[in-house]
Amino acid sequence: MGICMRYTRNREDATEVLNDGFVKIFRNVGKFRVDDRSRQVLPPLQAWIKKIMVYTAIDHFRAQQKFPHLEDILGHQAALENRIAGPLETLAYEDLISLVQQLSPAYRAVFNLYVIEGFDHEEIAQKLGISSGTSKSNLARARESLRKKLKRIDERTFVRYDQ
Repeated sequence: MGICMRYTRNREDATEVLNDGFVKIFRNVGKFRVDDRSRQVLPPLQAWIKKIMVYTAIDHFRAQQKFPHLEDILGHQAALENRIAGPLETLAYEDLISLVQQLSPAYRAVFNLYVIEGFDHEEIAQKLGISSGTSKSNLARARESLRKKLKRIDERTFVRYDQ
């Protein structure tokens, strides 16, 4: 579910990706092979499942590109202000994921593939059907957007706790 949450905008979409991923896993579990010499099933199985979930999330991303979402920025800002419980250092994992989810779908996909999954720009470009230059640009813009969001959180938090 953690992988799915990183690639989607909300929990409902993440659940949809998770379900689609498990359907693919169950349909193809017979194709999964383990090296007979090592006889270790668990680590290769985990990697195989993770790969399927990432690719399912990418497929979901591509499908969403056909129907771009319109966002209410003020609604996101109000929701974020209500969720912050302390200074920047106490941001929870869920808060950080929420910030990543607020990125545009293209920025979010490139950010996750590069930063979290470790793909290089050539691989990302191939998987998303974009140029490697676009991948690099989207990553830079995603990072800058996250920096700005964190800075706004930091400023509001310290003003709130300074009073």
